[in-house]
Amino acid sequence: MISKKFLAKLYKTLYTIRVFESECIKLYRQGHIRGYFHPYTGEEAIAVGVCTALNDRDYITSTHRGHGHCIAKGARLDRMVAELLGKKTGYCAGYGGSMHIANLSKGNLGANAIVGANIPMGVGAALGVTLRGEDRVTAVFTTDGATNNGVFMESLNLAAIWNVPMILVVENNQYAVSTPIEQATREPDLYKRGLGIGVESYAVDGNDVLQVYEKTRESAQRCRDGKGPILIEAKTYRHGGHHVNDPGLYLPKDKLEHYKSHDPILIGRKYLMQKGKASKKEVEAIHAAVEKEMAEAIAFATESPDPSMAEFLEMVEAF
Repeated sequence: MISKKFLAKLYKTLYTIRVFESECIKLYRQGHIRGYFHPYTGEEAIAVGVCTALNDRDYITSTHRGHGHCIAKGARLDRMVAELLGKKTGYCAGYGGSMHIANLSKGNLGANAIVGANIPMGVGAALGVTLRGEDRVTAVFTTDGATNNGVFMESLNLAAIWNVPMILVVENNQYAVSTPIEQATREPDLYKRGLGIGVESYAVDGNDVLQVYEKTRESAQRCRDGKGPILIEAKTYRHGGHHVNDPGLYLPKDKLEHYKSHDPILIGRKYLMQKGKASKKEVEAIHAAVEKEMAEAIAFATESPDPSMAEFLEMVEAF
């Protein structure tokens, strides 16, 4: 039986990611965050379900839409905001920004702005685990857009040949930038791609945190038992355009409203209140704690120093 404490943990992480994204969008619009910003709004249950089924020793590799992955894998909000603001106190000293955050202490090997580029990185990490005889699983987050890149099948096939402990999580939000999945492939059920090369493959409701958690927990155990890799397609829908400056006018209003009514936050709250018997007051206490932590994180980041020019030039010269 799933405990109230566990459901509260899931919900708090879901809500934390939602608040982080909404507040950082404001910071972006105020000019504090430079470059692109790709919100994870509407997809939170995937990161939370997957990462909750892992432990600190397990690895993840992330994508351009990776803030939720970082937070679900245990990243601190203050250092996350600082990184987005390009501050010295950020996880990558301000040099990575929104799309390149890494947190090795929690097994996060890094986000990657190149679509699909983190998949072979994940295969390499999982192979290293196998060669060293370690009890670690690597979860690789990727996108529906990446499944049409050659590196997707090449990497998954290598992972299958080598039998590595890797879970490839396809976050199918049904759009590659503005191209709908129906125009990008004849078979929109992307999990089937793994079946053709002998990889155990599943589809889950990517907005249902418990469904994602249970399938990842089961898959992680299979990997630890030497029965990897596993492919999980998590079907979801983003709540807006590809990035903050994209109004997302190509998203059908009826479909968007359908998925907003099936919001991961609403589902997580329903589980907490119905299965966990949490009161409205207890839910509001979670909200207050998260919002306080986020406000403190923003204050920490905005007051943090910028990297010095000398340090920047030293890093450029080193590379």
